[in-house]
Amino acid sequence: MSTTKTSSFSVVRAESTPVPSLPPFGQFIDGAFVPSTSDTTVHVVNPATEEILTKVPAGSVEDVDAAVAAAVAAKEGWAATTPKEPAAVLLRIADIIESNRELFKTLESANTGKTSMVAEDDISSTIDTFRFSAGAARAYNTLGADDYAENHTSVIFREPVGVVGVITPWNYPLLMAAWKIAPILGAGNTLVLKPSEQTPLTTLKLAELITDELPAGVVNIVTGPGRVVGNRLAEHPDVDLVAITGSVGSGQKVAASASSSVKRVHLELGGKAPVVVFADADLEAAAQGVRSAGFWNGGQECGAACRVLVHESVAEKFTELLVREVSDISIGTPGTGVDVEIGSMISGDHYERVLAALEDVRKDGLTIAVGGNAIDGPGYFIEPTVVTNVPAGAAIASTEIFGPVVSVETFSTDEEAVARANETIYGLAASVWTKDSARSLNVPRQLDFGTVWVNSHLVIATEMPWGGFKGSGYGRDLSSYALDDFSRTKHVMYNRG
Repeated sequence: MSTTKTSSFSVVRAESTPVPSLPPFGQFIDGAFVPSTSDTTVHVVNPATEEILTKVPAGSVEDVDAAVAAAVAAKEGWAATTPKEPAAVLLRIADIIESNRELFKTLESANTGKTSMVAEDDISSTIDTFRFSAGAARAYNTLGADDYAENHTSVIFREPVGVVGVITPWNYPLLMAAWKIAPILGAGNTLVLKPSEQTPLTTLKLAELITDELPAGVVNIVTGPGRVVGNRLAEHPDVDLVAITGSVGSGQKVAASASSSVKRVHLELGGKAPVVVFADADLEAAAQGVRSAGFWNGGQECGAACRVLVHESVAEKFTELLVREVSDISIGTPGTGVDVEIGSMISGDHYERVLAALEDVRKDGLTIAVGGNAIDGPGYFIEPTVVTNVPAGAAIASTEIFGPVVSVETFSTDEEAVARANETIYGLAASVWTKDSARSLNVPRQLDFGTVWVNSHLVIATEMPWGGFKGSGYGRDLSSYALDDFSRTKHVMYNRG
C-alpha cells in the first residue's frame, strides 16, 4: 500500500546490523535437533531491514506426533521429581539466559525489529519469570488435610496435567515462551511448543543452550504453520492441555480442535485496552502514560493503551498533550541506542494490515492528529499515530489494530465512561486515571477486564496474574495462578471409621 503523504517521522538506522548467533536447523525433539519430515521451509526475516536471516522447517503432523511421543515418554519421570528438582532446573535456565543476555537481545531484535529498550526489558522479564516460577514451584498452597466428613480424613494432591501443547505469538517470542515453559515445568509437566513461524529463533536458541539441563523429551519444539503444527497439537489425543497466546480467532480454532478430545485449554488472547481519563486526572501524567503504554513494542501488545476515553471537559487539553508526546517519539532499527522507543512492524503482511486500518480511519472521516503514514526506506515502519474526534461506536474503538495507533474519544459521565469502556468483545486490560480516591476504588470494580491499573498502564509484576475475560480468553499467566492452571487437583479421602 502506498502512502499519500511524506512522513514527518524518520527512522534512526544502525550503521551496521549485528549478526545474530543463529540456532541449529531442525526440530528440537527428545533432547536434540533432528531433521523435519517436511522438506518445506519458512524464511525468517529481519523486519527492520527486510533481509532474510535464515530458514526453519515448516513442520508436519509427523513432527508433532514424534514430539508428543517424546513428551509422553518423559512425563512420568519428570512428574515423579520433588518440587526442588524442577525449581533447580528453572534457576539454572535463568542463569543461562542471564549469561547469554546480549546474544538473546541481539537475536530477538534481529528477528522482530525490536528496539534495544524493548528487547532488554523482554530478556530481563524472561529471566525473572524463570526465577519466580522456581520459587513458586516449591511453595504450593492447598487446603489442609483434615476431617471434613465424620471419621473421614481428606487430603488434596496437586498433580501435573501431563503433556502440554504450547503455541506462542510473534510479538514477544522469548518472553511468551518463558511465561508458558516456566510454570509448565515447575508444575511437573512436559511440553511441546510451537513458536510463531515468523519469530522462532530465540526459542530455538534457548532449547540449544538448555539441552543439558533437562531430561530428553521434557521440552520439545516444532516449528511450522499454525494450520498444521498448531492444529495437530490442539487435537492430539495424547496432549492433555493446550495453551495459546494469540489472536481471538486463533484461540477459537484451538478451543474447537481441543474439544474433540475434551482437553483443557488455556487462552490468552487479544485486547483493546481502554484508558479512562477523568476530568480530575493528572493530564500530563496520563499523556505520558499513553505515550509509553500505547506505543510500547510499536503497539504490537495485547494490553496496549490504544483506546483513550477522556472526559469532554478536558479532552482538548489532553489531546494537545498527547499529540505533543507522540510527536516526540523516536523510531529506529535494532542497535540504535537505548533511547529509541519503537521499531518496525513484525512483517510485511502486518505492516499492510495496519496501513489498511489507517486507510479505513480516513474513509470514516476521523481526524489523524499526528502520524498516520508509512515511513520511506527499507523495513516495515509506520509513524506513531493519534486518531481524534472518534464517535461512539466507531470501528477503531473496537478493532484491535495491533500497531502504533491510539484513538481518542470523549464521555460525559462516570456511568457513560464505564459503559463505553465495557462495550468491547475484549476483556484483557484497562486503566483509570483520577485523583479521586472513591472513584479509583469504584470504577475498577465495574470494568470487565482481567487487569485494571489506576494512574498507570502496562506495569506488569511476575508475582501478579495476567489474563482476561470475555473474548480475551481464560487462564492466567504469571504468578502462582499459572502453576495452578497447569496442574490438576485430586481429592483422596480415608475412612477412619
